[in-house]
Amino acid sequence: MGLPVRAAKAAILRGSVVGAAATAVLIGLGCQQTQPTQHGSGSPRAPSVPTRQHTAGSSAATHAGGAPPTWPRSTAPRTIPSVRAFTPRSGPGWKPGKNSRVVADLKGPLADEARMTAAELGLRTASGTPRRGDLSLAVAPGQGGGAEGYTLTVRKGSARVTGPATAGVFYGTRTVKQALRSGGKLPEGVIHDRPGRAQRGLNLDIARKFYTAGWIEARLREMADLKLNQLGLHFSDDQGFRIQSDTNPEIVSPQHLTKAQVRRIVALARQLHITVVPEIDSPGHLGAVIRQYPELQLRNAGGTSFQGDVDISKPGSARIVDQLMREYAPLFPGRYWHLGADEYLALTVKDPEASFPQLVAAAKHKYGSRATVQDLATGWLNDRAEVARSLGKEPKAWNDGFFSGGVIAPDKNIEVEYWTGRTRWAARPPVEYLREGRNVVNLNSEYLYYVLGEPNGFYYPTGKRIYDEWTPGTLRGTQPVSDEKLTGPSRVLGARFAVWSDQPEAQTEQQVARGIRLPLAALSQRLWNPGKPPLSWSAFIRLADRLGV
Repeated sequence: MGLPVRAAKAAILRGSVVGAAATAVLIGLGCQQTQPTQHGSGSPRAPSVPTRQHTAGSSAATHAGGAPPTWPRSTAPRTIPSVRAFTPRSGPGWKPGKNSRVVADLKGPLADEARMTAAELGLRTASGTPRRGDLSLAVAPGQGGGAEGYTLTVRKGSARVTGPATAGVFYGTRTVKQALRSGGKLPEGVIHDRPGRAQRGLNLDIARKFYTAGWIEARLREMADLKLNQLGLHFSDDQGFRIQSDTNPEIVSPQHLTKAQVRRIVALARQLHITVVPEIDSPGHLGAVIRQYPELQLRNAGGTSFQGDVDISKPGSARIVDQLMREYAPLFPGRYWHLGADEYLALTVKDPEASFPQLVAAAKHKYGSRATVQDLATGWLNDRAEVARSLGKEPKAWNDGFFSGGVIAPDKNIEVEYWTGRTRWAARPPVEYLREGRNVVNLNSEYLYYVLGEPNGFYYPTGKRIYDEWTPGTLRGTQPVSDEKLTGPSRVLGARFAVWSDQPEAQTEQQVARGIRLPLAALSQRLWNPGKPPLSWSAFIRLADRLGV
């Protein structure tokens, strides 16, 4: 999705209509000039364009006879995600003209947003008072809609995006960009828009498959156009550890991201209003670390080792994980830290207490005579959560790291990232977590998993089932939690689409990018606009193709 080529001003003949320059810009954006046509209800429909051209940037245009122009009533722009509320008006709408500018305080908080939008539209930036034909951006602290909400007003040949915070204004510019691509102009009227869920994003397993920094940055740009705001980076697993380490360089895989590359990724994400969530999974999925520290390997009473799992009765296990958390926390300035905590194999055997006497002994020593291996694992989770908080992070963990009925309970303030009920040890239904008062993020493996190689019954989702069936309250399997009071935006905080690299050679970077494009677009629609999608799936695909998302 390259930036459009600025229309050469020298090519515009003196006295020609401003629409010629606008056409050049819109072609650069991937637009096609359209004539008013009749469309079926399932097709993307661009707003009607009057047969007689009156450019938005011109002074009051009139018909040959001097009568004021008449305009059909506008319709909502076609965007992904669709806008939530549009008040139509009659008028010419707005599109970039020869003298149009993107106006904002270029020394203020919207300077980056203004420059990015201007580059995308092939326009100049300016500070000061907007004039007819301009697109202006402004923060309006008292405006409603939350930090990610915005209002887009198109009136009398100008367009204005306002929001209570910079994120909302940025999302308004994404609507501008998409509306120009889909319909050739912004429709006259007012859009009031805001997300349905706070967390919306992509989870990427870069531990088992190395992804280049450029590839990750390209995904960030695509996510931003879809108004997605979170990228999870799972960078440590049995197969690899993928970010440069100064404290433990011996654990790092030959193919890895340097800290300088990560800083650039995080800086771009911040510019695009995306939070990067780092994950060092523990006490399982630590094989890359254990290869260098075999003394930390979990073994049962018979001496059998359990791949990727550390022995949490050994102080050295906590010491190295905490050391890594402290090293990487400054690299990721966002608010979250993912602790993992899934699939600890000590709890998957028939009798954990008989199999791992050293874990039982440590549990009883720390938590009392009634404590079990489960309690020791819960204590590990709580201790890592405390480290995360000491580093200024809010902790997250996978749902199968939360156990009930033990001597100690998992910390109530760790967000539950619900992915599965497929396994025996993770079989607690999502409603249990919600009834315990926990907040949940949806990564339902039935819909939201893209597993390379399609092992264990997984398949590459096309996005259709997300678009047609899935809801944020559908946390496990295909049935949503029946009590809707438990699945509102304050409890189910959002969702991420997860790419897991189980068989890393099964697809190239380019194949993964193509494969996840439509699922991410579908997820964006369902998380932003809680209503029934306005288009059929086939029409949605056509719109996505036209928008280039």
